Amino acid sequence: MKIKKIFLAGSLFFLTLFSCTDLTETVYDKYTDEFYSTPEGMNSLLSSIYAQIPGEFTREGYNGVGYAGADNGWYDMNSMSSDEQVIPHRNDGNWQQDFARFHKHGWLASEGIIENTWNWLYRAIFKANQAIELLEKANSDASRIAEAKVARAFFYYLLMDDFGSIPLTTNNNTPSSEIPQASRKEVFDFVVNELTENAELLSNTTGGAYYGRFNKWAAYTVLAKVYLNAEVYTGEAKWTECLAACNKVSEGGFTLHPAVSNDSPLGNTYYELFGDVSPQDETILSIFATVDLVSRNIYGVRSLNGPHAQVLFGFSGWNGTIVPSDFYMKYADNDIRKKQFLVGPQDGGTNYTLEVNSIDIPGADPQAGVRCLKFYPAGKSTGGGASNDFPIFRYADVMLMMAECHVRLGNAGTAKPFIDAIRVRAGLSALDSNPTLDDVYDERGFELNWEGHRRQDMIRFDKFLLSREFKTAESPDFRKLFPIPTAARNANPTINQNPGYPQ
Repeated sequence: MKIKKIFLAGSLFFLTLFSCTDLTETVYDKYTDEFYSTPEGMNSLLSSIYAQIPGEFTREGYNGVGYAGADNGWYDMNSMSSDEQVIPHRNDGNWQQDFARFHKHGWLASEGIIENTWNWLYRAIFKANQAIELLEKANSDASRIAEAKVARAFFYYLLMDDFGSIPLTTNNNTPSSEIPQASRKEVFDFVVNELTENAELLSNTTGGAYYGRFNKWAAYTVLAKVYLNAEVYTGEAKWTECLAACNKVSEGGFTLHPAVSNDSPLGNTYYELFGDVSPQDETILSIFATVDLVSRNIYGVRSLNGPHAQVLFGFSGWNGTIVPSDFYMKYADNDIRKKQFLVGPQDGGTNYTLEVNSIDIPGADPQAGVRCLKFYPAGKSTGGGASNDFPIFRYADVMLMMAECHVRLGNAGTAKPFIDAIRVRAGLSALDSNPTLDDVYDERGFELNWEGHRRQDMIRFDKFLLSREFKTAESPDFRKLFPIPTAARNANPTINQNPGYPQ
């Protein structure tokens, strides 16, 4: 495995929590303000926030925490409820049925995955509030305070997107049972204000010490995402504002990573975007991962069945996630992005079938379903995951946001070069005419599948509730939001449940 020199040359933010063993350090317990104004003190506080993004590793695993890399948390809740992936219950008894419930829009307020997501995000906000308070009290560097506030805004954005009206607090002094519930519009306004006030205070450096951190460009990408979905959140579209935020990101000098045929497992340099280290030409913000230390990336291992993974990697696969055939069949055969999918006879006597008869009861056959190796396992081979870093934001996403804004503002001709650049990189021809919204929606699916964006896109394009493979009926409107977890309402009786769910 190649050493992740870019990350290791930086501040080692993610590793800070795991390496505090030097007991000869100067003791600052009586001089808290002084300590948190030093580089060491500021880094320790920021590392406590950044450790929440991949999720803190424990001997017991991850327990559904983190943005992506593990399972039973935010990534699964948002991805399994879309049309791009699902883990079916198998007729050999493997895999629980909650993934199928999410895919068929039958989730309950008591789902462990929903509770895990809620608890993870509020723990992250607690850490951010704590860091901001100590940094401000110590009169720390303004850029570090801004970095903590942007990270907190990111967590609140994810909560607002999933749950709507949520408890909102900027300090840890109020008991959790008394934190007032803010409307989705109030949370939106708070997030926008935090991002716009702090983005320009952040560094414009990419890579090195800023690998995996919120710099100026990552902050503006979050802002673009918030504006992109403003009509969903508030009822008022913000396409011009989204476009302005995207244009700020473009000042960072990002480009599309080259796609050239090579001798890698998936045959193209395009897949370096999802490998051991995220290429900094296109990646804006990524999660650092290394097996058994910081996060992990299970998505390739989780998809393949046991004997097939054994032949490829030397350890057994989990025989889990599949790609619905309707989603897979939309890709053109000459699209290099179709190389990530596996169907038909494979090594190890495996034969992945396109047809899947059931995803809940009685369950799918063990080898049923298209598999995905977008995150072709890199690094240490333990069977518990891989060292692939996970891209939270890429410039391809920003380009597609710009294209969507231009189309929605009536400037489809201006949108075309953005769509065409991504298509040509994928080995396809440019569009024959100016893009429609359907063209934008399809291209977002082709390019960004399995990266955590699909549910949000489906809602914005009014596709989320429609019937589809494995979900034969249209879903009611309330399924656009997840329910407030039962445990959270038990802890804070003032929280109102989202409409449509048992009150």
